[in-house]
Amino acid sequence: MKANRLTSIFVASMVLILGAGAARPVGAEEIAIGTASRAGVYFQVGQAICRLLSAAPAGRDLACKALPTDGSIFNLQQIRSGKSQLGVVQSDWQYRATNGTGVFESAGPDTDLRALFSVHGEPFTVVARRDAGIKTFDDLKGKRVNIGNLGSGQRATMEVLMDAKGWDKSVFSLTNDLSASEQSLALCHDRVQAMVYVVGHPNASVAQSVNLCDAVIVPVEGPAVDRLLTDNPYYARTQVPGGVYKGNSKSVGTFGVKATVVASTQLSPDTVYLLVKTVFENLDDFKKQHPAFADLEAAGMIKDGLSAPLHEGALRYYREKGWL
Repeated sequence: MKANRLTSIFVASMVLILGAGAARPVGAEEIAIGTASRAGVYFQVGQAICRLLSAAPAGRDLACKALPTDGSIFNLQQIRSGKSQLGVVQSDWQYRATNGTGVFESAGPDTDLRALFSVHGEPFTVVARRDAGIKTFDDLKGKRVNIGNLGSGQRATMEVLMDAKGWDKSVFSLTNDLSASEQSLALCHDRVQAMVYVVGHPNASVAQSVNLCDAVIVPVEGPAVDRLLTDNPYYARTQVPGGVYKGNSKSVGTFGVKATVVASTQLSPDTVYLLVKTVFENLDDFKKQHPAFADLEAAGMIKDGLSAPLHEGALRYYREKGWL
């Protein structure tokens, strides 16, 4: 995809960001959707939901706002603590929060976490400077790498893969903890030689890297990835599609997860019912908000990547439609 096309997508998305959720009816119920960096697709998910709700007659009593956050882990922690009602999270971290494993082991299972639906697929994406000579994931050893900010799904997934390979941060010459919105410029300025990102494509941050500093997409394959796929049902083989970014004409193999929308049982069934109904009754409109949403289908969205029980409000709508 040409740079001007990606720029147009980004500009159009920013128009939606500035416009969605701006009007707040007096006395309206406020719902906040925790997303991630403004540079990522999670923010687009939140803004698309809020835009549809603000346009729906039945949504006039809701004031919806998408909040930029540190990402999946942070969103799940906020929902558990009652500080947030909704969040967009990676499917692997939804699973771990539901089951009380990984970073959630000390807190135990979140028995109040509920799934609404899944959205786009998210390949684990490694972007490297072409002059760094990084052709495989193993070539990251000895290099300067941005592994992502604490609280983000990309950081947590990178640590899972590092653990599967028996690595710690000492295998790199330098690690940075930059957020998704900061990492592409750091790559172009040679502060880091590679960055990792769990994200839907095309993505403006990745496009910036390949357009400004001739970066390449690196395959993430091998025995450690094979073991992760065997042991963890929420991971799947996938690809970063070829032709999406300048200079990266061939599809690149990796593994990935799903982006999912989750909530707490504390969010009322009526509110969740309205949100879910609005999204699915305007799915064609939703799919136009970002290229990563183009192939979404209701049948997959109500089951793929969902390990938490369905929220009562979502379940009500799906049963009304005869989908469950």
